[in-house]
Amino acid sequence: MRITRRLLTVALALSAVSGPALAQSFPSRPITLIVPFTAGGPTDAIARLVGQSMSTTLGQPVVIENVAGAGGTVGAARTAKAEPDGYTLLIAHVSLAASASLYKSLPYDTATAFEPVGLVNTGPMVLAAKKDFGPPDAKAFLARLKQDGPKVTIAHAGVGSNAHLCGLLLQQAIGAKLTEVAYRGTGPAMNDLVGGQVDILCDQSTNGVPQIEAKTVRGYAVTSAKRLDVVKELPTLQEAGLPGFEFTLWHGLYAPKGTPAPIVAALNAALRTAVADPTIRSRFAAGGTEVYPEAELTPAAHQTRLEREIATWKDVVAKTGVSAGN
Repeated sequence: MRITRRLLTVALALSAVSGPALAQSFPSRPITLIVPFTAGGPTDAIARLVGQSMSTTLGQPVVIENVAGAGGTVGAARTAKAEPDGYTLLIAHVSLAASASLYKSLPYDTATAFEPVGLVNTGPMVLAAKKDFGPPDAKAFLARLKQDGPKVTIAHAGVGSNAHLCGLLLQQAIGAKLTEVAYRGTGPAMNDLVGGQVDILCDQSTNGVPQIEAKTVRGYAVTSAKRLDVVKELPTLQEAGLPGFEFTLWHGLYAPKGTPAPIVAALNAALRTAVADPTIRSRFAAGGTEVYPEAELTPAAHQTRLEREIATWKDVVAKTGVSAGN
């Protein structure tokens, strides 16, 4: 018994000193930040912006790797299976929580496969259409969708993507089924919207606002409860005739489950430095997104949000009956 107690005392003493030492030695080589969508999309742009700042803080390169497919679940699976040493991270958004219910079988348990590092930013989606779509304003736009239904094509970045979830809620709200066109990312989806190959797209503001301002597409509405300063001329969907409609996206960083707490803390500190940078905040604001309040930037607050979102989307998926079919 005395030997067991002595070993326990030694183990506790070693763990007490190993935490700080581990944090001090990390990182000693490049970190891979997996973006589960194609290059050129909004999540990719945010990852590169934040990753560059974290690289400076941590003193090692943060290398972006695009691992697209299946609404972000391919990249998430790659991260979940990686060594829990802090050298493989994932940036994900609402799709990570929604995919837990949308996909019948995933190679990981969304609720337990990751260590949340911290939240990055939050913001609305914007509803845009090809330039010659026709309706003069948001109310007429919604009327057109209700009237034409399947004749209208709505692009998205795969089942479970923000664009897909937004489109799903929109169709539910207007009581009409549109024809969905899936892409491997919102980058190519936006390219086809600009080219007129699809009719509409519900896209992240970071990706949609620049195109609306450049007049390559036509903006109709935003999905937030209030208008966006960067596109104040666009009404909310609530103002356009859909009471209570609100959809906000959020991005967060994740490490594989089991990543040591000191490493998670070091990554969180680097992320906090990034989102506190005035230049990054300005870039976020230009796209209609903002950084979370200080109290919500902890790994614990991120875990709470993930759990809440998993429960929320489980209810939505149950009500709509939509499925990824696997």
